[in-house]
Amino acid sequence: MSFVIPAPATPSVPVVGGGQFPVRRIYCVGRNYAEHAQEMGFTGREPPFFFMKPADSLVNVADGATGAMAYPTQTANLHHEVELVVAIGTGGRDIAAADADRHIWGYAIGLDMTRRDLQNEMKKQGRPWEIGKAFDESAPIGPLHPAANAGDLTRGAITLAVNGAVRQKGDLSELIWSVAETIEVISRAWALQPGDLIFTGTPAGVGAVVAGDLMEATIAGLGTLRVRVG
Repeated sequence: MSFVIPAPATPSVPVVGGGQFPVRRIYCVGRNYAEHAQEMGFTGREPPFFFMKPADSLVNVADGATGAMAYPTQTANLHHEVELVVAIGTGGRDIAAADADRHIWGYAIGLDMTRRDLQNEMKKQGRPWEIGKAFDESAPIGPLHPAANAGDLTRGAITLAVNGAVRQKGDLSELIWSVAETIEVISRAWALQPGDLIFTGTPAGVGAVVAGDLMEATIAGLGTLRVRVG
C-alpha cells in the first residue's frame, strides 16, 4: 500500500523481559471504586461507563526511571488518577466474565491524567469529556508484565504519592466492576482486539498536581511508576 503522507508510528508499550506491545485502543472505566465515586458525587454500583484516550497519549516510563509529562495547556487543575491497566492479547465479542482471563495478555500501572476543570465544565454542559481526558501525554504508563508472571491481581494495594505524601490508597479488591466483568461489558459494545488497553478505574484521593511535582504510583506485584510533571 502506498500512503500519500508518511504513516504515523504504531504506539506501543515496552514489556518486562523484552519486546513491545503494540497499542490499538485505550478504553477507560469511569468511577469504578466506591469511595472515588462518592468523592465525585455518586453512590452505589451504577452500570459501568467508558471513555477513551488516543493510543498516542501514552507516555512510556521504564522500570526504575522517572518519566516526564508536560503540564498540559488550557488547564489550571490537572489531577492524578492511578489505575491498573489490562492489556488484551486475544480479541473477541460478547466475552463472558468467566472466560475473560484467557483474553488478558498482561498488566501495567497507568495514570489517567485529567484536566479536571475542563472535564467539569463539559459535565455542566452535557458535552463529551474528551478535552478533559484525551489530551496529549494524558496516559503515563509503566512496562507491561505478562499475565503469567504478574500473579493474582484481583487484590493488592494500589497507591499514589505526590512528593512523598500518599494521596490515593486502595485495594484492587475494591473495584466495583472487576476486571473480568469490565471485559464482559466492554466486549458487548465493541469487539475487543489484540493491542487494546483497559484503564480500570482509580481509588479515592484524586487531586491536583503542579509543575515540578513527582508522582509515584504503585500496584502490588507491578512495581512503581514515577512521573514528574514538567
